[in-house]
Amino acid sequence: MVDRQPRSNIVKVVAASMAGTTVEWYDFFLYGVAAALVFPAVFFPSSDPAVGVLLALGTYAIGFVARPVGGLVFGHYGDKIGRKTLLVMSLVMMGAATFAIGLLPGYDSIGIAAPVLLIILRLVQGFALGGEWGGAVLIVSEHGEPAHRGYWASWPQAGVPFGQLLANGLLFMLAAVQDEAAFAAWGWRIPFLLSAVLVLIGLYVRLSVEESPVFQAAQAKAAEQAAAGTKEQMPIIEVFRRYPREVFTAMGARFAENVSYYIFTIVVTTYATQRLGLSSSFVLGAVLIGAAVHLVTIPIWGALSDRYGRKPLYLIGAAGVGVWAFVFIALLDTRSFPLVVVAIVVGLLFHGAMYGPQAAFLSELFGTDVRYSGVSIGYQLASVVAGGLAPIVAVALYTSFGTGYAVSVYVAVCALVTIFAVATYGETRHRDLSDVDASSRSAVR
Repeated sequence: MVDRQPRSNIVKVVAASMAGTTVEWYDFFLYGVAAALVFPAVFFPSSDPAVGVLLALGTYAIGFVARPVGGLVFGHYGDKIGRKTLLVMSLVMMGAATFAIGLLPGYDSIGIAAPVLLIILRLVQGFALGGEWGGAVLIVSEHGEPAHRGYWASWPQAGVPFGQLLANGLLFMLAAVQDEAAFAAWGWRIPFLLSAVLVLIGLYVRLSVEESPVFQAAQAKAAEQAAAGTKEQMPIIEVFRRYPREVFTAMGARFAENVSYYIFTIVVTTYATQRLGLSSSFVLGAVLIGAAVHLVTIPIWGALSDRYGRKPLYLIGAAGVGVWAFVFIALLDTRSFPLVVVAIVVGLLFHGAMYGPQAAFLSELFGTDVRYSGVSIGYQLASVVAGGLAPIVAVALYTSFGTGYAVSVYVAVCALVTIFAVATYGETRHRDLSDVDASSRSAVR
């Protein structure tokens, strides 16, 4: 086994990883909220508001299409040259694209070029985010003490609601102090431009950390093998040759987690404003409270997974979101702010039961020499068909069937996929991440 770093060092690594993750997800979620509230009118004018929303959410989904490509590219080089370098690159790319969106003229100014440029920038965002997640959780998982891996690895996961908290918080304040016309005209651009400040902070912290000791040991072993004449295979090829079951397990584990999250945080915005006639500030305020609770509870779920295992907590979360999706719609339909808050908070609590242990769980599925590629492929491929399509599928369902419960059925089906994937795989919390060749591990227990 590789010697672990002192506690002071792991805290520093966690801070660096979470700082970058927060910035990148701030950028990504900012786009999601803006796509639901502003982009239909700015970039996709239409006589039918629902068409504008679907087109804007379509560009949101495009970002997910680019994520597997980013995962493949960043995973390949992350397994070759290290986690740290690729994490810095992903942060710069994401920040530059988000800042450019804040400066992008609307359809009224430059015509069709406006949505075309928006799509290009969204692709850059998706590409960068595709490489971010794997590196962020791996550099923490590989630095951390095995007995507390779930806890430490869950902190980069907490960067997701923290980024959403910042994005929704800024949009909420702007929507509260501006009228709808001013917010739609220019107010929405402010959070996009402010991302430049967050990127500089994230870079400063991220550049200060050292490369993962587990990766350094694996790299040294690879150098010895190369010197002995052993031919090195591409990580992507090795992932599918040695870990096909693990790739599909990772993808299946993502379904309920990914879909439910975007239903509880993004689709809720379009459903409440377009269908229920509630104000933007009403919905953003409720999501803001949910994100705050989510931020605090994700590390708790991660710590619990160190004690009770990744598998039982993940199954609780998947079953929970599948059932709660029906209660969620019922509470939204009341149009009561306290009940809407309860709907979102409880939904995100169940989501956290999956998301907290997820970083450690996926890291434990693959050997060190292909781990960046493995987790990125499994994570990002699922993002395309799960989270990427979730807003479009959900809007189409409640529009076509005339009820939000159609969305509940959709979440429940995804929950069944995740329950099957996780229940048929073994517990992973005792696995040694310094094990380069993990292909002989037993999958089912």
